[in-house]
Amino acid sequence: MEFACSHVVCNWRSESLTEDEAKISNQGSASTLPCGLSRAQSVDHPYDNRVTLVQKPAPSPAPPPVPPRNIQRRETVCSALPPPLPPRGLENSAETQLKANVNVVSLKVGSLVDISKASAIQSSQKPVRCGKCNAIMSSASSSATHQKTIVWNCEFCGKENVYPQTTLKGGRFPLRNPPGRDILYLDDDEDTDYENLDDMLIVLCVDISGSMSVTSEISPGNSTRSPTYVSRLQGVQEALQMVLSTLQKTSPHRRVALVTFNNEVTVYGDGTKVPLTLRDWALVDYDYLKKEGENYSTPHCIAETIQPLTQKIKELREHGATALGPAALISVAMASQFTGSKVIICTDGQANIGLGQLDQESSHFPSHSPYFYNQLAHYAAEKGVIVSVMTFEGEDCRLAEVGRLADHTGGRINIVNIGTVATEIQSAIADNVLATSVMATLLAPDGMYFPYEEDNHRLVREIGNVTDGVEITFQFAVRPEKVESFQQRDRVPFQLQLSFKTRDLQRVTRVITQQKRVTTSSWVWAGSLNMSVLGVHCAQLCARLTMEGRVQEAQRQLRAQQDLLRDISQQKPSPKEESIYGNWISTMSMICEDLTTVNQNTTETDTKAASRTSSTASLSDAAAKVVYQMKRAKSVTGKGKRVALLEN
Repeated sequence: MEFACSHVVCNWRSESLTEDEAKISNQGSASTLPCGLSRAQSVDHPYDNRVTLVQKPAPSPAPPPVPPRNIQRRETVCSALPPPLPPRGLENSAETQLKANVNVVSLKVGSLVDISKASAIQSSQKPVRCGKCNAIMSSASSSATHQKTIVWNCEFCGKENVYPQTTLKGGRFPLRNPPGRDILYLDDDEDTDYENLDDMLIVLCVDISGSMSVTSEISPGNSTRSPTYVSRLQGVQEALQMVLSTLQKTSPHRRVALVTFNNEVTVYGDGTKVPLTLRDWALVDYDYLKKEGENYSTPHCIAETIQPLTQKIKELREHGATALGPAALISVAMASQFTGSKVIICTDGQANIGLGQLDQESSHFPSHSPYFYNQLAHYAAEKGVIVSVMTFEGEDCRLAEVGRLADHTGGRINIVNIGTVATEIQSAIADNVLATSVMATLLAPDGMYFPYEEDNHRLVREIGNVTDGVEITFQFAVRPEKVESFQQRDRVPFQLQLSFKTRDLQRVTRVITQQKRVTTSSWVWAGSLNMSVLGVHCAQLCARLTMEGRVQEAQRQLRAQQDLLRDISQQKPSPKEESIYGNWISTMSMICEDLTTVNQNTTETDTKAASRTSSTASLSDAAAKVVYQMKRAKSVTGKGKRVALLEN
């Protein structure tokens, strides 16, 4: 766990409470803060939560350009990838008001689930859990051993837990507090035997609809020859043949299957059997498609099937509509036979037939609604399947909806062209699952809560598949009526419980417990702020709120972050750093403003759910790609410095 601030700031209040937070506010005192952390104007409390800036110079990296956007409301259109957020050097000594919530914790899940590199203490015993909040006894716990019992007053909920020593011994529980703050509890009961990574299945799900015949110039002409044009399908065919050839050399035991879709879905498998064709009623029958995929015969390894599979790819021809939803479903069902398998979807058009149809005319049918992609994403994550989605540039494929498949399963989301599609497929294949069925539980003391997540002190987040580099962040706060009592405490505990299954299906629970100091006078040193963690959290939260249609809340978060950065930068002007931070926030701000305009043009009779759906539907593919990248923002270490980075 990595915290954005060295201390816990107790009396932070959101600038504008959400509906969930309003319930919390009503339970507390009548005293509310007009904005941010400041209590300078409050007559019933002496704390003011000012930031003292301390001198800590640091070099500034050169600013890269802003990510691409297709929205045309403004004259300035940015290009290239989202810029990284560098750590700020905080200089001079002055005071400024802090409005953003700096109570943020970052969990580097991609590193935490890699137990081969873990420095944690391994234990074959079972963890002792609190009977009320399910916290796990740790080195930070206060327990007392009596003649026949062990008594533990839970530091998170206050419950007195009494355990008979005979029960603990018989159930393989520890009789004393576990040593160390990082413990790995290994479950001896494994689901099945070890699964070799090469046994996993790669399903190539390829669009062969009529629009794949669109050509692009790949070689300009001259006085002696005409320019060379290649269709999108020809580009994909060439890319797939390159991928198969590489797999044959590097992973000859890997299994590969081919699925194509236009106005029907054709399952070629490994190319050695008669293709399975699905059309008409089958394209709208979820259970039938799922069953057909799960029962499909296991393909042979690529070393045995490369010739027939390559021949099937060469024979593909483009025509018809786009049955993307049914093809994605049967592909995921096929891949579900092997944990860690991958589905790579390559399309250039909007789904317009069968399940998952996204055209406006059929949006009122449940089987055609975006709900289908959420349902399929959860199914894939449950089975440990990674789904990557690639669309062609210049087209509207409703990436905001289809991209949910990749977002929830740990796959890639990208916009490609004929020249880059092969590289992107190779990259998607290289991403391996480190753990599946990942569940994170974060505990704070009773009296705290997690804004935008849970209104109590226990947060549970289902993560699903985890690949290298996955990082998630949360913010926390103290309930208004508990501020006084928390400010009288020296430290408060936090506990992360990360349960998951490794590649060899070993069930593991990793427990990390830390204690953080509380600000005694609500003064926060700006030198103690980890701007990398704050930047990653702001990117992830704003992107998530935008995808959920909560655009105004995303804008409020952006404004709070802008205020924080501006307040600090006033003490140390740095044009280069301001360009980096400013471009990053401005990109998200413009997307939010564009969606706000769309929402304002909707009719007054629109329901709240419909408004949220229209918000995500209004995202162009380029904007959706940027938002998904922001959801996966992560911090990296380079040359001794911590920076926040948006996924490419």
